[in-house]
Amino acid sequence: MTAESRWRRLRRWLSRGLPGTLRGRFVLIMVLGVLAAQLASYAIWTSQVRSSRMAQLDELSSNVAYSVASTMQFFRSLPREYRHIVLDQLRNMGGTRFFVSVNEHRIGVVDIGEGPEKALVVDNFQRILTSELNIDEVLVEFSRPETLRVFNNELLLTDLPPRWGQHSLLMEPLSPPILVVQLQLEPGTWLYIATLLPIAELFEPRVWLSGERLLAMLMVLLTVLGLSLLGIRSMTRPLSRLARAARQLGDDLDASPLRESGPREVVATAVAFNRMQGRIREQVEERERLFSAISHDLKTPITRLRLRAEMLDDPRQRERFCASLDELDALVRGALASVKGLDLHEPIVEVDPVALLESLAAELRLHGGEVVVEGSAAPIAAKAMALRRCLANLIENALFYGQRAEITLIDSDEMLTIAIRDQGPGIPETHAEHVFSPFVRLEPSRSRHTGGSGLGLGIARHIARAHGGEVVLANHPEGGLVVTLTLPRQGNVTDLQ
Repeated sequence: MTAESRWRRLRRWLSRGLPGTLRGRFVLIMVLGVLAAQLASYAIWTSQVRSSRMAQLDELSSNVAYSVASTMQFFRSLPREYRHIVLDQLRNMGGTRFFVSVNEHRIGVVDIGEGPEKALVVDNFQRILTSELNIDEVLVEFSRPETLRVFNNELLLTDLPPRWGQHSLLMEPLSPPILVVQLQLEPGTWLYIATLLPIAELFEPRVWLSGERLLAMLMVLLTVLGLSLLGIRSMTRPLSRLARAARQLGDDLDASPLRESGPREVVATAVAFNRMQGRIREQVEERERLFSAISHDLKTPITRLRLRAEMLDDPRQRERFCASLDELDALVRGALASVKGLDLHEPIVEVDPVALLESLAAELRLHGGEVVVEGSAAPIAAKAMALRRCLANLIENALFYGQRAEITLIDSDEMLTIAIRDQGPGIPETHAEHVFSPFVRLEPSRSRHTGGSGLGLGIARHIARAHGGEVVLANHPEGGLVVTLTLPRQGNVTDLQ
Protein backbone atom coordinates (compact mmCIF):
# COMPACT_ATOMS: atom_id res chain seq x y z
CA MET A 1 0.00 0.00 0.00
CA THR A 2 1.43 3.36 -1.06
CA ALA A 3 1.66 6.40 1.16
CA GLU A 4 -0.96 8.19 -0.92
CA SER A 5 -3.49 5.36 -0.54
CA ARG A 6 -2.87 5.24 3.21
CA TRP A 7 -3.41 8.99 3.39
CA ARG A 8 -6.68 8.68 1.45
CA ARG A 9 -7.84 5.91 3.75
CA LEU A 10 -6.96 8.00 6.80
CA ARG A 11 -8.88 10.98 5.41
CA ARG A 12 -11.94 8.80 4.73
CA TRP A 13 -11.74 7.41 8.25
CA LEU A 14 -11.47 10.91 9.72
CA SER A 15 -14.34 12.22 7.60
CA ARG A 16 -16.61 9.42 8.84
CA GLY A 17 -15.76 10.32 12.44
CA LEU A 18 -16.50 14.04 12.04
CA PRO A 19 -19.89 15.46 13.03
CA GLY A 20 -22.27 16.05 10.16
CA THR A 21 -23.13 19.67 11.00
CA LEU A 22 -20.90 22.73 10.76
CA ARG A 23 -21.78 23.62 14.35
CA GLY A 24 -20.69 20.18 15.54
CA ARG A 25 -17.37 20.45 13.70
CA PHE A 26 -16.72 23.91 15.16
CA VAL A 27 -17.42 22.58 18.66
CA LEU A 28 -15.16 19.57 18.08
CA ILE A 29 -12.33 21.81 16.87
CA MET A 30 -12.75 24.09 19.90
CA VAL A 31 -12.80 21.18 22.35
CA LEU A 32 -9.74 19.54 20.80
CA GLY A 33 -7.94 22.88 20.69
CA VAL A 34 -8.66 23.65 24.33
CA LEU A 35 -7.66 20.15 25.43
CA ALA A 36 -4.44 20.30 23.41
CA ALA A 37 -3.59 23.74 24.84
CA GLN A 38 -4.40 22.58 28.38
CA LEU A 39 -2.31 19.43 28.08
CA ALA A 40 0.58 21.28 26.49
CA SER A 41 0.55 24.01 29.15
CA TYR A 42 0.30 21.39 31.90
CA ALA A 43 3.21 19.43 30.41
CA ILE A 44 5.35 22.59 30.31
CA TRP A 45 4.30 23.53 33.83
CA THR A 46 5.05 20.02 35.10
CA SER A 47 8.48 20.09 33.49
CA GLN A 48 9.24 23.47 35.06
CA VAL A 49 8.01 22.34 38.48
CA ARG A 50 10.09 19.18 38.24
CA SER A 51 13.21 21.16 37.28
CA SER A 52 12.61 23.59 40.14
CA ARG A 53 12.02 20.71 42.57
CA MET A 54 15.23 18.98 41.52
CA ALA A 55 17.19 22.22 41.89
CA GLN A 56 15.70 22.79 45.34
CA LEU A 57 16.44 19.20 46.36
CA ASP A 58 20.02 19.51 45.07
CA GLU A 59 20.67 22.64 47.13
CA LEU A 60 18.94 21.33 50.25
CA SER A 61 20.64 17.94 50.21
CA SER A 62 24.02 19.59 49.70
CA ASN A 63 23.46 21.87 52.72
CA VAL A 64 22.33 18.96 54.90
CA ALA A 65 25.31 16.91 53.73
CA TYR A 66 27.70 19.67 54.82
CA SER A 67 25.92 19.83 58.20
CA VAL A 68 26.27 16.07 58.59
CA ALA A 69 29.96 16.36 57.67
CA SER A 70 30.41 19.02 60.38
CA THR A 71 28.66 16.81 62.93
CA MET A 72 30.86 13.86 62.06
CA GLN A 73 34.00 15.99 62.22
CA PHE A 74 32.90 17.16 65.67
CA PHE A 75 32.42 13.59 66.93
CA ARG A 76 35.71 12.57 65.41
CA SER A 77 37.47 15.27 67.39
CA LEU A 78 35.94 14.14 70.70
CA PRO A 79 37.75 11.64 72.88
CA ARG A 80 36.05 8.30 72.88
CA GLU A 81 34.92 8.57 76.54
CA TYR A 82 33.22 11.95 75.92
CA ARG A 83 31.08 10.93 72.97
CA HIS A 84 28.28 9.37 75.01
CA ILE A 85 28.25 12.34 77.40
CA VAL A 86 27.64 14.74 74.51
CA LEU A 87 24.93 12.47 73.13
CA ASP A 88 23.17 12.36 76.53
CA GLN A 89 23.30 16.14 76.79
CA LEU A 90 21.79 16.52 73.33
CA ARG A 91 18.95 14.15 74.21
CA ASN A 92 18.24 15.92 77.53
CA MET A 93 18.03 19.21 75.62
CA GLY A 94 15.32 17.83 73.35
CA GLY A 95 17.60 16.84 70.49
CA THR A 96 18.37 18.63 67.29
CA ARG A 97 17.19 18.12 63.76
CA PHE A 98 19.64 15.20 63.70
CA PHE A 99 19.34 11.95 65.66
CA VAL A 100 22.91 10.84 66.41
CA SER A 101 24.16 7.65 67.99
CA VAL A 102 27.44 5.77 68.18
CA ASN A 103 27.14 2.04 67.65
CA GLU A 104 29.44 -0.95 67.66
CA HIS A 105 28.33 -2.16 64.24
CA ARG A 106 26.42 -1.03 61.18
CA ILE A 107 22.64 -1.16 61.75
CA GLY A 108 20.56 -2.67 59.00
CA VAL A 109 18.11 -0.28 57.33
CA VAL A 110 15.11 -1.24 55.23
CA ASP A 111 15.99 0.98 52.30
CA ILE A 112 13.07 2.59 50.46
CA GLY A 113 12.52 4.89 47.54
CA GLU A 114 13.79 5.06 43.99
CA GLY A 115 14.03 7.42 41.10
CA PRO A 116 16.13 10.45 40.17
CA GLU A 117 15.33 12.30 43.42
CA LYS A 118 16.86 9.59 45.57
CA ALA A 119 19.81 9.20 43.23
CA LEU A 120 20.51 12.94 43.47
CA VAL A 121 20.42 12.96 47.31
CA VAL A 122 22.57 9.84 47.69
CA ASP A 123 25.10 11.12 45.17
CA ASN A 124 25.37 14.53 46.90
CA PHE A 125 25.87 12.95 50.34
CA GLN A 126 28.44 10.43 49.19
CA ARG A 127 30.35 13.03 47.19
CA ILE A 128 30.42 15.69 49.93
CA LEU A 129 31.07 13.35 52.87
CA THR A 130 33.88 11.48 51.15
CA SER A 131 35.56 14.75 50.17
CA GLU A 132 35.01 16.53 53.49
CA LEU A 133 35.84 13.59 55.77
CA ASN A 134 38.44 11.92 53.54
CA ILE A 135 36.83 8.49 53.80
CA ASP A 136 36.14 5.81 51.25
CA GLU A 137 32.77 4.38 52.28
CA VAL A 138 29.60 6.21 53.26
CA LEU A 139 26.26 4.42 53.56
CA VAL A 140 23.32 6.66 52.63
CA GLU A 141 19.82 5.13 52.84
CA PHE A 142 16.19 6.08 53.37
CA SER A 143 13.85 4.41 55.84
CA ARG A 144 10.29 4.65 57.06
CA PRO A 145 9.97 5.89 60.68
CA GLU A 146 8.07 2.81 61.79
CA THR A 147 10.83 0.42 60.60
CA LEU A 148 13.88 2.48 61.58
CA ARG A 149 16.27 0.94 64.17
CA VAL A 150 18.72 3.25 65.95
CA PHE A 151 20.96 1.43 68.53
CA ASN A 152 23.13 -1.62 68.88
CA ASN A 153 20.18 -3.59 70.16
CA GLU A 154 18.32 -2.38 67.05
CA LEU A 155 15.67 -0.61 69.09
CA LEU A 156 12.91 0.91 66.99
CA LEU A 157 12.77 4.69 66.74
CA THR A 158 9.10 4.65 67.75
CA ASP A 159 10.02 2.91 71.04
CA LEU A 160 12.34 5.68 72.23
CA PRO A 161 11.21 8.14 74.93
CA PRO A 162 10.06 11.49 73.52
CA ARG A 163 12.80 13.32 75.39
CA TRP A 164 15.41 11.44 73.33
CA GLY A 165 14.57 13.49 70.33
CA GLN A 166 12.69 11.08 68.20
CA HIS A 167 9.91 13.66 67.93
CA SER A 168 12.12 15.62 65.53
CA LEU A 169 11.99 12.63 63.14
CA LEU A 170 8.34 11.71 63.64
CA MET A 171 5.93 14.05 61.85
CA GLU A 172 2.61 12.24 62.09
CA PRO A 173 0.48 11.82 60.16
CA LEU A 174 2.78 12.74 57.24
CA SER A 175 5.41 10.08 58.03
CA PRO A 176 8.08 11.37 55.59
CA PRO A 177 11.07 9.15 54.79
CA ILE A 178 14.11 9.48 57.07
CA LEU A 179 17.60 9.89 55.66
CA VAL A 180 20.12 7.61 57.42
CA VAL A 181 23.88 8.10 57.10
CA GLN A 182 26.33 5.63 58.63
CA LEU A 183 30.10 5.71 58.49
CA GLN A 184 32.88 4.04 60.39
CA LEU A 185 34.72 6.36 62.75
CA GLU A 186 37.24 3.65 63.67
CA PRO A 187 37.23 -0.12 63.86
CA GLY A 188 34.25 -1.25 65.96
CA THR A 189 32.71 2.24 66.08
CA TRP A 190 30.01 3.45 63.68
CA LEU A 191 28.52 6.92 63.69
CA TYR A 192 24.79 6.86 62.99
CA ILE A 193 22.96 10.02 61.88
CA ALA A 194 19.24 10.19 60.98
CA THR A 195 17.57 13.35 59.68
CA LEU A 196 14.65 14.62 57.63
CA LEU A 197 14.75 16.45 54.34
CA PRO A 198 12.00 19.11 54.53
CA ILE A 199 10.49 18.24 51.15
CA ALA A 200 6.97 16.86 51.20
CA GLU A 201 6.13 13.70 49.29
CA LEU A 202 9.74 13.03 48.29
CA PHE A 203 9.08 9.48 47.14
CA GLU A 204 5.36 9.70 46.52
CA PRO A 205 4.35 8.45 43.04
CA ARG A 206 3.87 11.37 40.71
CA VAL A 207 0.37 11.75 39.34
CA TRP A 208 0.61 13.53 36.01
CA LEU A 209 -2.99 14.75 36.17
CA SER A 210 -4.13 15.27 39.73
CA GLY A 211 -7.75 15.57 40.74
CA GLU A 212 -7.41 19.31 41.27
CA ARG A 213 -5.82 19.75 37.87
CA LEU A 214 -8.52 17.67 36.20
CA LEU A 215 -11.18 19.78 37.89
CA ALA A 216 -9.50 22.98 36.71
CA MET A 217 -9.25 21.61 33.16
CA LEU A 218 -12.90 20.59 33.26
CA MET A 219 -13.97 24.06 34.43
CA VAL A 220 -11.93 25.73 31.69
CA LEU A 221 -13.25 23.29 29.09
CA LEU A 222 -16.88 23.84 30.11
CA THR A 223 -16.42 27.61 30.11
CA VAL A 224 -14.79 27.65 26.67
CA LEU A 225 -17.35 25.17 25.36
CA GLY A 226 -20.27 27.27 26.61
CA LEU A 227 -18.88 30.48 25.13
CA SER A 228 -18.01 28.65 21.91
CA LEU A 229 -21.54 27.30 21.57
CA LEU A 230 -22.95 30.80 21.94
CA GLY A 231 -20.51 32.23 19.41
CA ILE A 232 -20.82 29.35 16.95
CA ARG A 233 -24.60 29.46 17.18
CA SER A 234 -24.62 33.14 16.24
CA MET A 235 -22.16 32.41 13.40
CA THR A 236 -24.02 29.42 11.95
CA ARG A 237 -27.54 30.85 12.31
CA PRO A 238 -27.18 32.87 9.04
CA LEU A 239 -26.02 29.69 7.28
CA SER A 240 -29.08 27.86 8.60
CA ARG A 241 -31.30 30.66 7.32
CA LEU A 242 -29.54 30.46 3.96
CA ALA A 243 -30.03 26.67 3.74
CA ARG A 244 -33.70 27.02 4.70
CA ALA A 245 -34.18 29.75 2.11
CA ALA A 246 -32.50 27.57 -0.54
CA ARG A 247 -34.90 24.71 0.26
CA GLN A 248 -37.86 27.07 0.04
CA LEU A 249 -36.55 28.48 -3.23
CA GLY A 250 -36.53 24.97 -4.69
CA ASP A 251 -40.19 24.56 -3.73
CA ASP A 252 -41.60 28.06 -4.10
CA LEU A 253 -40.08 30.92 -6.08
CA ASP A 254 -42.38 33.35 -4.27
CA ALA A 255 -40.79 32.64 -0.88
CA SER A 256 -39.89 35.69 1.21
CA PRO A 257 -36.44 37.18 0.50
CA LEU A 258 -33.61 36.37 2.86
CA ARG A 259 -33.05 38.92 5.62
CA GLU A 260 -30.02 41.06 4.80
CA SER A 261 -28.48 41.55 8.25
CA GLY A 262 -25.44 40.45 10.24
CA PRO A 263 -21.74 40.56 9.39
CA ARG A 264 -20.64 41.92 6.03
CA GLU A 265 -19.99 38.46 4.58
CA VAL A 266 -23.46 37.28 5.60
CA VAL A 267 -25.10 40.43 4.21
CA ALA A 268 -23.22 40.02 0.91
CA THR A 269 -24.34 36.38 0.69
CA ALA A 270 -27.95 37.29 1.45
CA VAL A 271 -27.92 40.08 -1.17
CA ALA A 272 -26.51 37.73 -3.81
CA PHE A 273 -29.06 35.04 -2.89
CA ASN A 274 -31.98 37.46 -3.09
CA ARG A 275 -30.73 38.77 -6.45
CA MET A 276 -30.46 35.19 -7.72
CA GLN A 277 -33.98 34.41 -6.50
CA GLY A 278 -35.36 37.48 -8.26
CA ARG A 279 -33.63 36.65 -11.54
CA ILE A 280 -34.83 33.03 -11.44
CA ARG A 281 -38.39 34.21 -10.75
CA GLU A 282 -38.21 36.66 -13.65
CA GLN A 283 -36.85 34.01 -16.01
CA VAL A 284 -39.51 31.48 -15.02
CA GLU A 285 -42.26 34.04 -15.42
CA GLU A 286 -40.83 35.09 -18.78
CA ARG A 287 -40.70 31.45 -19.85
CA GLU A 288 -44.33 30.97 -18.83
CA ARG A 289 -45.42 34.11 -20.69
CA LEU A 290 -43.46 33.06 -23.77
CA PHE A 291 -44.83 29.52 -23.67
CA SER A 292 -48.39 30.74 -23.22
CA ALA A 293 -48.02 33.30 -26.00
CA ILE A 294 -46.62 30.75 -28.45
CA SER A 295 -49.28 28.19 -27.57
CA HIS A 296 -52.01 30.81 -27.91
CA ASP A 297 -50.66 32.11 -31.23
CA LEU A 298 -50.52 28.60 -32.65
CA LYS A 299 -54.26 28.15 -32.24
CA THR A 300 -55.05 30.64 -35.03
CA PRO A 301 -53.05 28.95 -37.83
CA ILE A 302 -54.26 25.55 -36.62
CA THR A 303 -57.85 26.74 -36.96
CA ARG A 304 -57.18 28.13 -40.46
CA LEU A 305 -55.52 24.88 -41.49
CA ARG A 306 -58.46 22.89 -40.16
CA LEU A 307 -60.89 25.00 -42.26
CA ARG A 308 -58.79 24.46 -45.36
CA ALA A 309 -58.54 20.74 -44.61
CA GLU A 310 -62.29 20.49 -44.54
CA MET A 311 -62.38 21.88 -48.10
CA LEU A 312 -60.18 19.12 -49.50
CA ASP A 313 -61.91 16.93 -52.06
CA ASP A 314 -60.04 13.72 -51.25
CA PRO A 315 -61.66 12.19 -48.13
CA ARG A 316 -58.56 10.16 -47.29
CA GLN A 317 -56.25 13.15 -47.49
CA ARG A 318 -58.76 15.21 -45.53
CA GLU A 319 -58.87 12.58 -42.75
CA ARG A 320 -55.06 12.35 -42.51
CA PHE A 321 -54.70 16.11 -42.55
CA CYS A 322 -57.29 16.52 -39.79
CA ALA A 323 -55.62 13.80 -37.68
CA SER A 324 -52.28 15.61 -37.90
CA LEU A 325 -53.97 18.85 -36.92
CA ASP A 326 -55.69 17.14 -33.99
CA GLU A 327 -52.34 15.83 -32.81
CA LEU A 328 -50.79 19.29 -33.12
CA ASP A 329 -53.73 20.78 -31.25
CA ALA A 330 -53.28 18.20 -28.48
CA LEU A 331 -49.65 19.21 -28.19
CA VAL A 332 -50.60 22.87 -27.84
CA ARG A 333 -53.24 22.09 -25.22
CA GLY A 334 -50.69 19.91 -23.40
CA ALA A 335 -48.17 22.74 -23.39
CA LEU A 336 -50.75 25.12 -21.92
CA ALA A 337 -51.74 22.50 -19.36
CA SER A 338 -48.09 22.03 -18.45
CA VAL A 339 -47.63 25.74 -17.83
CA LYS A 340 -50.78 25.87 -15.73
CA GLY A 341 -49.78 22.74 -13.86
CA LEU A 342 -46.44 24.24 -12.85
CA ASP A 343 -48.10 27.42 -11.64
CA LEU A 344 -48.59 26.96 -7.87
CA HIS A 345 -49.46 30.53 -6.96
CA GLU A 346 -52.28 29.80 -4.52
CA PRO A 347 -52.68 29.97 -0.73
CA ILE A 348 -52.03 27.07 1.61
CA VAL A 349 -55.06 25.61 3.35
CA GLU A 350 -55.98 22.53 5.35
CA VAL A 351 -56.95 19.80 2.89
CA ASP A 352 -58.78 16.59 3.85
CA PRO A 353 -57.04 13.94 1.70
CA VAL A 354 -59.83 11.37 2.16
CA ALA A 355 -62.55 13.79 1.04
CA LEU A 356 -60.41 14.93 -1.89
CA LEU A 357 -59.83 11.36 -3.07
CA GLU A 358 -63.49 10.41 -2.68
CA SER A 359 -64.47 13.46 -4.74
CA LEU A 360 -62.03 12.51 -7.51
CA ALA A 361 -63.18 8.89 -7.39
CA ALA A 362 -66.83 9.92 -7.75
CA GLU A 363 -66.03 12.06 -10.82
CA LEU A 364 -63.99 9.31 -12.47
CA ARG A 365 -66.65 6.68 -11.80
CA LEU A 366 -69.05 8.76 -13.89
CA HIS A 367 -66.67 8.21 -16.82
CA GLY A 368 -66.52 4.45 -16.28
CA GLY A 369 -63.45 4.27 -14.07
CA GLU A 370 -63.26 1.87 -11.10
CA VAL A 371 -61.65 3.57 -8.10
CA VAL A 372 -61.36 2.13 -4.58
CA VAL A 373 -60.19 4.26 -1.64
CA GLU A 374 -58.99 2.60 1.61
CA GLY A 375 -57.53 4.01 4.80
CA SER A 376 -57.86 7.29 6.65
CA ALA A 377 -55.74 10.37 7.19
CA ALA A 378 -55.83 13.65 9.06
CA PRO A 379 -56.00 16.95 7.15
CA ILE A 380 -52.71 18.22 5.75
CA ALA A 381 -51.52 21.72 4.87
CA ALA A 382 -51.29 22.00 1.07
CA LYS A 383 -52.25 24.02 -1.99
CA ALA A 384 -55.66 22.54 -2.68
CA MET A 385 -55.95 22.97 -6.46
CA ALA A 386 -52.37 21.84 -7.06
CA LEU A 387 -52.76 18.74 -4.88
CA ARG A 388 -56.05 17.91 -6.61
CA ARG A 389 -54.36 18.16 -10.02
CA CYS A 390 -51.48 15.95 -8.81
CA LEU A 391 -53.80 13.20 -7.56
CA ALA A 392 -56.07 13.46 -10.62
CA ASN A 393 -53.13 12.95 -12.98
CA LEU A 394 -51.93 9.91 -11.04
CA ILE A 395 -55.38 8.29 -10.79
CA GLU A 396 -56.23 8.98 -14.44
CA ASN A 397 -52.92 7.44 -15.45
CA ALA A 398 -53.74 4.32 -13.39
CA LEU A 399 -57.21 4.03 -14.95
CA PHE A 400 -55.87 4.49 -18.47
CA TYR A 401 -53.31 1.70 -18.20
CA GLY A 402 -54.99 -0.58 -15.66
CA GLN A 403 -58.76 0.13 -15.80
CA ARG A 404 -58.84 0.02 -12.00
CA ALA A 405 -57.21 2.18 -9.31
CA GLU A 406 -56.76 0.92 -5.75
CA ILE A 407 -55.85 3.83 -3.46
CA THR A 408 -54.42 3.22 0.04
CA LEU A 409 -53.74 5.95 2.59
CA ILE A 410 -51.07 5.46 5.28
CA ASP A 411 -50.84 8.29 7.80
CA SER A 412 -48.33 9.11 10.54
CA ASP A 413 -47.15 12.12 12.52
CA GLU A 414 -44.29 12.72 10.06
CA MET A 415 -45.60 11.59 6.69
CA LEU A 416 -48.76 11.05 4.62
CA THR A 417 -48.37 8.26 2.07
CA ILE A 418 -50.86 7.67 -0.77
CA ALA A 419 -50.26 4.50 -2.80
CA ILE A 420 -52.15 4.10 -6.12
CA ARG A 421 -52.03 0.63 -7.70
CA ASP A 422 -53.38 -0.25 -11.13
CA GLN A 423 -53.97 -3.61 -12.83
CA GLY A 424 -51.94 -2.81 -15.92
CA PRO A 425 -48.76 -4.39 -17.30
CA GLY A 426 -46.38 -2.20 -15.29
CA ILE A 427 -43.30 -0.59 -16.77
CA PRO A 428 -39.66 -1.68 -17.23
CA GLU A 429 -37.54 -0.70 -14.25
CA THR A 430 -35.15 1.16 -16.55
CA HIS A 431 -38.00 3.55 -17.48
CA ALA A 432 -39.10 4.33 -13.90
CA GLU A 433 -37.50 7.79 -14.01
CA HIS A 434 -37.67 8.41 -17.74
CA VAL A 435 -41.49 8.56 -17.76
CA PHE A 436 -41.42 11.73 -15.65
CA SER A 437 -39.83 13.68 -18.51
CA PRO A 438 -42.20 15.88 -20.55
CA PHE A 439 -43.93 14.28 -23.58
CA VAL A 440 -42.57 10.81 -22.74
CA ARG A 441 -45.12 8.01 -23.14
CA LEU A 442 -44.68 4.26 -23.00
CA GLU A 443 -47.99 3.56 -24.80
CA PRO A 444 -46.98 1.73 -28.00
CA SER A 445 -49.48 3.36 -30.35
CA ARG A 446 -47.77 6.77 -29.99
CA SER A 447 -51.16 8.34 -30.68
CA ARG A 448 -52.10 11.48 -28.78
CA HIS A 449 -55.69 10.27 -28.77
CA THR A 450 -54.83 7.03 -26.99
CA GLY A 451 -51.61 7.77 -25.16
CA GLY A 452 -52.10 11.29 -23.82
CA SER A 453 -49.50 14.06 -23.98
CA GLY A 454 -46.95 12.55 -21.57
CA LEU A 455 -47.10 15.48 -19.17
CA GLY A 456 -49.24 14.11 -16.32
CA LEU A 457 -46.54 12.32 -14.31
CA GLY A 458 -44.06 15.19 -14.67
CA ILE A 459 -46.63 17.70 -13.42
CA ALA A 460 -47.61 15.41 -10.53
CA ARG A 461 -43.99 15.03 -9.41
CA HIS A 462 -43.41 18.79 -9.66
CA ILE A 463 -46.44 19.47 -7.44
CA ALA A 464 -45.35 16.80 -4.95
CA ARG A 465 -41.84 18.21 -4.70
CA ALA A 466 -43.24 21.73 -4.30
CA HIS A 467 -44.95 20.36 -1.17
CA GLY A 468 -41.67 18.81 0.04
CA GLY A 469 -42.79 15.33 -1.04
CA GLU A 470 -42.01 12.87 -3.81
CA VAL A 471 -43.60 10.55 -6.39
CA VAL A 472 -41.98 7.19 -7.11
CA LEU A 473 -42.98 4.26 -9.33
CA ALA A 474 -42.56 0.55 -8.64
CA ASN A 475 -43.97 -2.66 -10.10
CA HIS A 476 -46.18 -4.66 -7.75
CA PRO A 477 -45.06 -8.26 -7.13
CA GLU A 478 -48.51 -9.53 -8.10
CA GLY A 479 -48.74 -7.37 -11.21
CA GLY A 480 -49.56 -3.79 -11.98
CA LEU A 481 -47.83 -0.52 -11.21
CA VAL A 482 -47.77 1.18 -7.80
CA VAL A 483 -47.40 4.96 -7.74
CA THR A 484 -46.48 6.21 -4.25
CA LEU A 485 -47.03 9.85 -3.31
CA THR A 486 -45.42 10.98 -0.03
CA LEU A 487 -46.15 14.32 1.62
CA PRO A 488 -44.30 15.36 4.82
CA ARG A 489 -46.24 16.84 7.71
CA GLN A 490 -43.40 18.33 9.78
CA GLY A 491 -42.41 21.72 8.36
CA ASN A 492 -44.91 21.31 5.48
CA VAL A 493 -46.49 24.74 5.90
CA THR A 494 -43.16 26.50 6.48
CA ASP A 495 -41.57 25.11 3.35
CA LEU A 496 -44.44 26.20 1.13
CA GLN A 497 -44.94 29.70 2.45
